[in-house]
Amino acid sequence: MATATRTVHDTCIAAREASLSLAVAPTEVKNAVLESIARGLHDRAPDILEANAADLAGDRALDLGDALRDRLTLTPERIEAMAGGVREIAALPDPVGEEIEHRTLASGLDMRKVRVPLGVVAVVYEARPNVTIDCAALTIKSGNAIVLRGSSYAERSNGALAAVVRETLAEHDLPEDCVALVGGGERAELTELATQDGLIDLLIPRGGEGLKAALKGVATVPVMYAAAGNCHVYVHEDADLEMARHIIENAKVQRPGVCNSAENLIVHAAVAGEFLPVALGDLHAAGVDLVGDERAREAAGSAPIGEATPQDWDTEYLDLKLAVGVVDSLEEAISHVNHHGSGHSEAIVTASADAARAFTTAVDAAAVYVNASTRFTDGFEYGMGAEIGNSTQKLHARGPIGLRELTTFKYVVVGDGQTRS
Repeated sequence: MATATRTVHDTCIAAREASLSLAVAPTEVKNAVLESIARGLHDRAPDILEANAADLAGDRALDLGDALRDRLTLTPERIEAMAGGVREIAALPDPVGEEIEHRTLASGLDMRKVRVPLGVVAVVYEARPNVTIDCAALTIKSGNAIVLRGSSYAERSNGALAAVVRETLAEHDLPEDCVALVGGGERAELTELATQDGLIDLLIPRGGEGLKAALKGVATVPVMYAAAGNCHVYVHEDADLEMARHIIENAKVQRPGVCNSAENLIVHAAVAGEFLPVALGDLHAAGVDLVGDERAREAAGSAPIGEATPQDWDTEYLDLKLAVGVVDSLEEAISHVNHHGSGHSEAIVTASADAARAFTTAVDAAAVYVNASTRFTDGFEYGMGAEIGNSTQKLHARGPIGLRELTTFKYVVVGDGQTRS
């Protein structure tokens, strides 16, 4: 962790200089770096786990809820999964230099539109140390330098992981400042990072609405928000109810502290009386705190369910809590999702191709699922190896931010003496 004594500005200057070397590195060199990082994660797992244990024992981490502690925790299996993700990224096509368009203009000029790296990407993230490796691997493969600002909760873990990457870069004769860390403790550091005009080409914050609001007030560099996931599962009147039970339980319970977990269950009135007692019973048995509207509470059977407040429909719980509502039509369900959703991931369970088509067409979200859990919105699951985050914006990227989303393009135009009259 070689950036502790440097200012944010100095770190960004070093990253900008390093990016010039990485931008022209051959694919085989970048892939060799990634393979070495994967091996390094395996070989140095004991050191990484020791650093993570120290983070988990820290005073601040002791106050974290179960879901956030889970996000902070590393295990041998999670380290191996990180290494696997790095290898998947190494196996993917290199986007740098990819030809997007090629044509001859009326002037006779030969014009190619090709992918190039963005330059320097900065990522601000919270308690998940695996993000350090995901981001580093994606930016190395896409030819970008990266400045990482993790949470103070995970300072030791992030430092141990970044050290593996930086040392590997140096071993392959690339600048170690292609991947740099800045401290995660002070709001002033965040402001400084967000105002590095001319040094940072794109800032990606991974976090809740508080982080988003903090950056909106100060950022002068381009920002792409990997923002909150207020995700819904809608059970239509013709749904396979057994399928729906499994989908909502997976979407809510499998890992509740992540942005693609479901926070709302919406059920058509025609099946609420049959579906909700069983489904809510399952969820309650799994430890989920349930709140709902009046009709959901009436249909809940013996499952305990409290009264939902207006705020509940707009809350990303990131915990074992779920808001439940009953609607009279597909159109009402779509309206509810579009009004309360955050544009992340939404799902419908239905046997009707027409209902599925209407939902996927009308719902405004980065990912829309038919008969599947929202938990699949993930760069690894989408075959990207990993992701830097999930963008809920529409420019310049939407959904998982992978290799191609970390590039821009340039026009390369070749002539034989043409001048314009």
